[in-house]
Amino acid sequence: MTQHTTNLPRRTLGGQGLQAGAIGLGTMGMTIAYGTSDETSGTATIHRAHELGVTLFDTAELYGMGTGSNEQLLGRAVKGFRDDILLATKFGFDLSDPARIGRAFDSRPEHIRQVTEDSLRHLGTDHIDVLYQHRVDPNVPIEDVAGTVGELIAEGKVRYFGLSEAGPETIRRAHAVHPVSVLQTEYSVFERAVEAEVLPVVRELGIGFVPYSPLGRGFLTAAVKPAAEYPAEDMRSTDDRWQPGNYEKNLAAVRELTALAASKGATVTQLALAWLLAQGDDIVPIPGTRSPHRLEENVAAAQVALTPQDLGRIEEILPHGAAGSRYSEATLPDWK
Repeated sequence: MTQHTTNLPRRTLGGQGLQAGAIGLGTMGMTIAYGTSDETSGTATIHRAHELGVTLFDTAELYGMGTGSNEQLLGRAVKGFRDDILLATKFGFDLSDPARIGRAFDSRPEHIRQVTEDSLRHLGTDHIDVLYQHRVDPNVPIEDVAGTVGELIAEGKVRYFGLSEAGPETIRRAHAVHPVSVLQTEYSVFERAVEAEVLPVVRELGIGFVPYSPLGRGFLTAAVKPAAEYPAEDMRSTDDRWQPGNYEKNLAAVRELTALAASKGATVTQLALAWLLAQGDDIVPIPGTRSPHRLEENVAAAQVALTPQDLGRIEEILPHGAAGSRYSEATLPDWK
């Protein structure tokens, strides 16, 4: 299915009235983790997303490594249609030491406020639609985090409170202080851990779910290659799922998924996104891309209808997700 559509269905995320197009756009790869950045292609992709009905655009302080570059790129790109969309960004890391970026946390209330002010400035906006805690800070009670974001919401600087990679207990404690509208956590046909405990809790509490890395960090595409063939600055060069042994198993699964997709006139990427959309109408995945063409392919996945037989076949191919872990032990989130 290569046709492109502007008729992107809308979905409701959580119980506070947050609505978004069924597929969003993650912007992390426009500045870090997936090779050299290119603002021209990133901007063109963001503009095309808006044309096709994408409304949820996801960034984070971390994606600029403290420089604000990712938020600034997104802010410049959406300037002409800012009021049509949702801007989501995140706080929660201590970025002061380059050697500890991604492993040092800081969700102290004063730091949350400082990051929020920086994000507002970088994005060129007077409010953030969704403000996530990027990772749970073991040194700051989640009640303090929820209370601080609740104050920012009362002040009009933030509209909705989100968590990322939080476990069931943390979600419940935060929600008791201020309603959590959305949880963002990795989820794909490759990564299924949230199904056991996390998804049931967010659904019990009326919280929407935003899967990041819905394409297995790029494995669920037609352009995958072994880890050794990626440059050192590309996260796939060290990702466990690309390493020898795991890579071959995962590639075999993707080939079977590709055959199933082809039988439906779709690409494997569209099949993977359609599978996620079929897991519930409270789910809005945010695949990342720097290519307007790939963006069009992703959005068209919303038109792919999977039958119970299709879903059963996908379960047969990947009953437990991908071979290999998604994070090293040092960087695992608090629940997994």
